[in-house]
Amino acid sequence: MDSSNSNGGGPQRLLDLAERLRLYKPPPFPEDILDQIMEENEGKVVSQASLTESATPIAQNTEKFRYKRAAVLICIFEGDAGELRVILTKRSSKLSTYSGEVALPGGKAEEGDKDDGDTAKREAMEEIGLDPELVDVVTFLEPFFSKYLMRVVPVIGILHDKKAFKPVLNPAEVEVVFDAPLEMFLKNENRSEEKMQWMGENYLIHLFDYEIEHKKYLIWGLTAGILIRAASIVYQQPPAFMEQNPKFKLPRT
Repeated sequence: MDSSNSNGGGPQRLLDLAERLRLYKPPPFPEDILDQIMEENEGKVVSQASLTESATPIAQNTEKFRYKRAAVLICIFEGDAGELRVILTKRSSKLSTYSGEVALPGGKAEEGDKDDGDTAKREAMEEIGLDPELVDVVTFLEPFFSKYLMRVVPVIGILHDKKAFKPVLNPAEVEVVFDAPLEMFLKNENRSEEKMQWMGENYLIHLFDYEIEHKKYLIWGLTAGILIRAASIVYQQPPAFMEQNPKFKLPRT
């Protein structure tokens, strides 16, 4: 049985998981679409808000997407019951974009960042006080596009010592930090979906209702899509529902 599915816990489980995830390689994506993005969409904002909710991945191309890069941290740790959990935030209601929504720690790349792992860990430190030294970056997922054609790279990191993490929230960016079981994003429980269409392609937006410590959260859109993908890789199984991501195509102008 895979270590991530085992009921047994302890430090060895996380070490085994980290070792396996380091071998993960994201799937490629046609280079011609990357070329089109640069030629047709540089400096433009896609008007359809559906791109944010589509959670459509694109392949990593560091050189071409250097001008619009971001990374988010999927920080996994072991809960008291031995389950794998992920750290999430509720964004400040004062922010101009995605205010009050649930998100993974992360943000835009800065000049001093060595790679996407650096970006994700730096942003997590700035937002919730997560010491980068506590996070063992093990792999990167294929990038996702936000509605503004921001290239968002999910970075999977392992938090081996959860007790060492003492949250310090930046109130300008984050209202709440909480955690959720990663496996929930594979289950067809407390989940709803909305049918959408982008460039003639039908796809689904997934919404997960979650409650912890008498507080209710809605995890949806890009964040939900990233976590579905991450959970599928960690647990080595597809979700119990149809993902139906759209085929990524660009608008012709």
